[in-house]
This record gives sequence, C-alpha cells and structure tokens, in this order.
Amino acid sequence: MADRPYHHGDLRAALLANAERALAEHGPAALSLRELAREAGVSHAAPGRHFRDKQALLDALALTGFERLIGRLAEASASGGSARAQVLAMARAYVGFAMEHKALLDLMYAHKHDPDVSEQLADAVSRLKDMLVRPIVDGQAAGEIAGGDPVVLASVVSATLHGITVFSATVSPEEVDAGLADVVHVLFEGLAPR
Repeated sequence: MADRPYHHGDLRAALLANAERALAEHGPAALSLRELAREAGVSHAAPGRHFRDKQALLDALALTGFERLIGRLAEASASGGSARAQVLAMARAYVGFAMEHKALLDLMYAHKHDPDVSEQLADAVSRLKDMLVRPIVDGQAAGEIAGGDPVVLASVVSATLHGITVFSATVSPEEVDAGLADVVHVLFEGLAPR
C-alpha cells in the first residue's frame, strides 16, 4: 500500500462533509474513520488529530448540524412580521432542514453524545430552544398568542414540526411546505371550538 500524506488543507471539514454524506447513505453504524481518511486521501491516523474516535466524530457532526439549523432558524426569524408569520417562516426552515438532512437530524436527537462535548451540544440545544420560544413570547406580548408557559407552547410547536418531518417521508417537499400554513393555523387557532 502506498503511503498516504498525513496533512490535508482542511481535514476536519473534509471528514465532517464525508461523514455527513456517508451517514445519509449508510447510517451511523457504517461510518469508519479509516474509510473517511482513505476518501480524504490521508493516512488512517490523520483523523485522530481531530477526532479521537468515531463517537467524537458523530458528536462533532451533531454539533455542526445544530449550528446549521440554528443559522437557518435565525435567518427565518429575521424576516419579522407577526408571531404567526415568524412561526410559519421558522416552521418552513425547520421542516426544510429536516427533510434535506434526515439522517443528520436523527443523529442530532439521538442523545448518544460523548461527555467531553456534551456541554457544547447542550449549549446548542439551549440556543435552539431559545429561538423557538422567542416568537411565542413576542406573540404573547403582542396579544397574538394566549398566555401560558411559553416553553410548553414552543415545545408543542416544535414537537408538531418534528412529527411532520417523520410523517412526510413519502410526501414531496412541496406538498409538505404547502401544508405548513394549515398546520400553523391549527396551532394558532387551537383544536377546541369557540
């Protein structure tokens, strides 16, 4: 076997990108640091400078997923408007991300994280929750959303959106997007007759 170079321009980023692709194609069990090193054209020991083992790679991949999702939600919430408009924009961002990156989202919520990075992941999850609570708090202040614990209300919204991604496996992204306005309408109007 020919010697492979140890150094790479941005090996960490290359490993994460290749790992995300492999995760989507084959699932987490099939991920191999040795195979990812081969794909990156580096020695099998080179990934060890960035990830001490496969679990550290998975944790880093989950963290990058949360950061990307938070970025999408921040973009969506920057559109402004009423609480309903913000929730709909964030719903589209969340469901869009989830449908594009199903395997990554599954990994993000798997809770099989290395204790050495759990603080970073916990911080990312906390920031994600804060983003989901913000339009609820703003909507309550503007009189658009009934009183109640905004964390509980945001949990109902996020659980609904996450459920939509699970149930939409056989539906086109366009059909899911078209139905999101109806879902947000139901969330805002509630299920009880008035």
